[in-house]
Amino acid sequence: MKKLFAVTALLVTTPFGSCSKVLADITHSIQSVASVSTLAASATSERIGASISVAGTNVTPKANTVAGQIGSLDLADAGITNGVPTVDYDTSFNVVNTGDAFSASETYIQADAVPSLLSATVTNGVVPSLPLLGKNTVISGGDVGSVAITMDSGQALTVNLSDMGAGTTATLQSTITLGLD
Repeated sequence: MKKLFAVTALLVTTPFGSCSKVLADITHSIQSVASVSTLAASATSERIGASISVAGTNVTPKANTVAGQIGSLDLADAGITNGVPTVDYDTSFNVVNTGDAFSASETYIQADAVPSLLSATVTNGVVPSLPLLGKNTVISGGDVGSVAITMDSGQALTVNLSDMGAGTTATLQSTITLGLD
């Protein structure tokens, strides 16, 4: 038995007993896709905060009889109503060089009040009304309508998009790949 194994091992290692290098790179793929998707309704509202800003040339700002100060927001608990602070003092401006050109501007952005309703109702996939705040991103939602897509076993594709609504995407794809090296 040992002699038979030795002869077999010798044949495998010799050029007569082995095949040349074999590569078996075979790729085969069949992919069929038929899909319909629609956007979901969504809303994002972001509250903005209160701010006061002042800009000017050849002027000195004054608030509450103090030169060099601008108006301020009352951030004490008593000065805030529904999340919105009140303005403590307005800014007044004094011209520095009389007779020279001057400019002054003051901007006040009022904060959004805290709404009592912090969510929206979705009806038939659409958001009919929203609690709008200072910064909003709204997607009303798609309407798939009546879409028909078919694909048979022979990869024949059929689609009817006559009643497809807004925000709807239809995808048809057929891929057949065969590769031999």
